[in-house]
Amino acid sequence: MVVLVALSTGVSCLNVVFEFEGLRVATDSAYAAALGTAGSNALVMLLLDTQHYGVFIAQVFFGLWLVPIGYLAYKSSGLIPKWLGILLMVGATCYIVDLLAMFLVPDLGQKIGSFIIIPSAIAEITMLAYLLVFGVRVSKPDKNILAAA
Repeated sequence: MVVLVALSTGVSCLNVVFEFEGLRVATDSAYAAALGTAGSNALVMLLLDTQHYGVFIAQVFFGLWLVPIGYLAYKSSGLIPKWLGILLMVGATCYIVDLLAMFLVPDLGQKIGSFIIIPSAIAEITMLAYLLVFGVRVSKPDKNILAAA
């Protein structure tokens, strides 16, 4: 589970390099002089497109991370509500569906991408808010525990 989040974080950090390099090529006149204006613009678009698709690769790992965390929340014996675990697993499914739609049917993916990602955002924000407000429920110790010792 932690490996999936670590991979997502690593890919996201690597994507910043492509974004930064695109900005550097766009603003440094030496690239335009060496490659020509059209070549420089094409390189900027290539770097920014690479960054854009890298976000989707990071999304795979982050979406897959929601599956085990949702399963653990579901099976937590009342420490975290079962409905929250189900919501997290639905969010993971939405991440993967969004990714598949974007790569397999790009036109459809662009149309539904903003809507299909909403359950994922709701799941993540709800989990965060639940943990901040209520925390994990802990069972109270039995009053007779000292008498038994």
